[in-house]
This record gives sequence, structure tokens and C-alpha cells, in this order.
Amino acid sequence: MEDNLSLKSFVVLMKASKSVTEYVKEDISRYDMKATYFAVLEALYHKGDLTVREISQSVLIKAGSMTYVIDKLEARDLLERRRGKGDRRVVHIHITEEGKQLMDDIFPKHQEAIEKIFQDLSVEEKKTVIDLLKRIGQNQLFK
Repeated sequence: MEDNLSLKSFVVLMKASKSVTEYVKEDISRYDMKATYFAVLEALYHKGDLTVREISQSVLIKAGSMTYVIDKLEARDLLERRRGKGDRRVVHIHITEEGKQLMDDIFPKHQEAIEKIFQDLSVEEKKTVIDLLKRIGQNQLFK
């Protein structure tokens, strides 16, 4: 019986993940933006300048794909590369004023869309979801 519950939990988690991902992608596309572009801008918007590696770890995009995403956002004048002052080999990615203005406009709308996903859950249920998903994600199998 427990095996069946594990399998059912897995299937429900995957279906929920797919539904949420599609909803979020659709919401972000309203702003003429791909989800990966938005994720990079959001990280810079909230955390400040980051290296490519730090962004990659933050938004779960492979480092190889990051160069392409950064190139596209840089071409739109939404971010720029800056060499490190102490170590010129280090490149920090910096959100531009235009990028900040864009995020000032779209992030609150996106946050409202995310709130709608969880609107039927109480505060306690949201905390439980967070706790359970963290425990699943930190399973020793994944290390």
C-alpha cells in the first residue's frame, strides 16, 4: 500500500509541476519574455549583481545555456556584463535601469499570478507544502 502511495504522490507531484510550469510560462509570455529570461532578471532584480555561476545556481539553468540567455537580455539592454574590479577574470551580470523599470512593472503582476496558484491553500497548508517539498528535494538519493 505504501508503494502505491509513493507512486501516486510522484504522479500527482509531476502533474502539479507541469500545470504550474505551464501557467507560469503563459503568465510570463504576456510580457514578451521567456521563462528563462524572466528568471535571470528576477534573480538580478532581487539579489543584485551576480556571476554567471551564481545566476545558474540560483535559477537552475545550466551554465552553458546562461551565455545565450545573457546575450539575449544584453541585446535588449536589460542587463550588462561588468568586469570585477579586483579580478578582471570575474564577470558580474548587472541589471540595467531599463531592466529594473521593466521588473518594477511586471514583477508585481507576476507575483499576483503566483498568488492565484496558491489561493485555495491556508497559510498553514502553504507552510506544510514548503516543508514537504524541501524534505523531498533534500533526499539523500539526490546527493
